[in-house]
Amino acid sequence: MNIYFAGSIRGGREDVGLYRKLIEHMGRYGKVLTEHLGNVNITSSGEQLAAEEIYERDVDWLNKADVMVAEISTPSLGVGYELCKAESLGIPVLCLYNGSRNEPSAMITGNKRFRISRYEDIDAAFKEIDTFLSEHKKD
Repeated sequence: MNIYFAGSIRGGREDVGLYRKLIEHMGRYGKVLTEHLGNVNITSSGEQLAAEEIYERDVDWLNKADVMVAEISTPSLGVGYELCKAESLGIPVLCLYNGSRNEPSAMITGNKRFRISRYEDIDAAFKEIDTFLSEHKKD
């Protein structure tokens, strides 16, 4: 299973430790194409690649993805774009957000094609991921 994980980079890196744990957990189900999001050395300045390279690489990964898991607690224009692209490609999407923070945009939570899951702790996030990825596992 190819898993596209989406999370904020330029919108803020305060959740990078969480991303790393989520990526490690999802790795039990398949290949996390965007595992670099858990790299603590990537700052809110972004990667050391040209914008065009990042765009082309990420769109290529989206085209290869079987599912998308997005952590949407930190608002991000890039994550919003990735969600829209995944929707247009018919990729199943799980959006996770920390319930102790602000509610996500209604443009995300109102989309019936996305599964939206509020979590209070990382174990609850893991449980949501397990359910979602098990439902979309290929035999």
